Amino acid sequence: MRRQDYSGVVVTAPVSVPYLRYSQETAHWWIARALRQVLETAGLAPRDLDGLSVSSFTLFPDTPVGLTQHLGLSPRWLDTIPMGGASGVVALRRAARAVQAGDADMVACIAGDANRIDSFRQLLSSFSRFAMDASYPYGSGGPNASFALIADAYMAEYGATRADFGRIAVAQRANALQYPNAIMKKPLTLEDYLTARPIAEPFGLYDCVMPCAGAEGFLVMREEEAARRGLPFARIAATIERHNAFPEDPVQLRGGWAMDVDELYAMAGFGPEAIDVVETYDDYPVISMMQFEDLGFCAKGEGARFVREHDLTISGDFPHNTSGGQLSAGQAGAAGGYLGLVEAIRQVTGQAGGTQVAEAGTALVSGFGMINYDRGLCSGAAILTGADR
Repeated sequence: MRRQDYSGVVVTAPVSVPYLRYSQETAHWWIARALRQVLETAGLAPRDLDGLSVSSFTLFPDTPVGLTQHLGLSPRWLDTIPMGGASGVVALRRAARAVQAGDADMVACIAGDANRIDSFRQLLSSFSRFAMDASYPYGSGGPNASFALIADAYMAEYGATRADFGRIAVAQRANALQYPNAIMKKPLTLEDYLTARPIAEPFGLYDCVMPCAGAEGFLVMREEEAARRGLPFARIAATIERHNAFPEDPVQLRGGWAMDVDELYAMAGFGPEAIDVVETYDDYPVISMMQFEDLGFCAKGEGARFVREHDLTISGDFPHNTSGGQLSAGQAGAAGGYLGLVEAIRQVTGQAGGTQVAEAGTALVSGFGMINYDRGLCSGAAILTGADR
C-alpha cells in the first residue's frame, strides 16, 4: 500500500528553552516551560490543546500520563516517544497522522530533560539491559566506548581520518557562535580538535556532546488553522522511520535511513540536490558522516571526501547543523532529538535569526537514537518545506 502524504498538516511554533549545563529543576519544570512557550507563541490557552507528545529520559517515576495532571491538561490524544535522538522525527510523524485522522486538532510535541550533577551517571547505569550487563560494569561510563568502536571500524573500512571528523565539529562550532542558546561559545580550530584530551580511542574531547538540561518543542495542526492564526508554518514533505536496521551487520556502518531513503525522496517529489539545509543527529561526528552517505548526499564510504569538499557552515555550500548541533549547542537528553527539527522549522519559516540560511526553503532533518551495545536502533528523517514551496 502506498504511504499517504501529509497534505493539510503543518508544523509551527518552534521553541527552545535555553540550556543550562546543570540544573536542580526537574524534567517536569523544563517540559512545562517549553509547553508554555509553545502555547504563547501560537496564542493558545491550555484548554485549546487536545494532543500531547512527550519525550524525556528523566521524567521517572512519572510518565506523560502523570504529567497531564501536573500541568492541568486533559488531552484526547497522548503519546510518549522513548527513542532518544529519533524522538523528534517520530513524534512529528505520529502527531501529524493523528491530526490528519481527526484524533486531535492541535498536538504539542515536547522533549525535555533535567541534568543534576549526578543525573548522567545514573541514567547510564540503567540505560538498557545491554548497558547494565555488557558495558557499564566494565568501566564504560556511557556511549563513548560503543561509538568509538563504530568510528574505529568506519575509519578502517573507508579511510576516514580524525581530521575529517574534526571538520564537522569545527564547522558546527562556528555555527554555534551565531546561535544564542548554544552552551559552547568559544571558537574551535582543527588543531584544538586534534590535540584535545583523549576520551575513548579514537575519540577526543570534541567528538563528544555535552550533557545539559533544556527543552524543545513545536506544534502540529491543520494548515488552515495555522493560516487563520497567522502562524508561520512548515509543510511536511516526507518522513521515514526504521528500527534495528541491518541487524546482520557485525558493526554499524550504516543506519536505517539507507533502507528507506528512496521512499523519502519519492514522497517529497525531489531529491537531495533540492535540500537547502541539513540537520543531522550528531551525537558524534562519525554518525553525521554516516548520514551524509545514507541520506544520499554522497555514496557509501565517500563521507570523508564529501566533508573535505564542502563548507558546512551557515554561509557555506552545504549548511549543516546550523544551530551548532549537539556537539556545540549541547545535548539536553531527549531534547537532543528535537534540536535539529526545531531548527529546521525555523529555517524554512525564516525565523532562525543569526543562523538563518539565505533563501532556505527546504530542510532535511534526521534522527538517531537508543544505542545498546554496538549500534543505535532507531532512525528517522523528515523533509520540511516552507509555505511557499
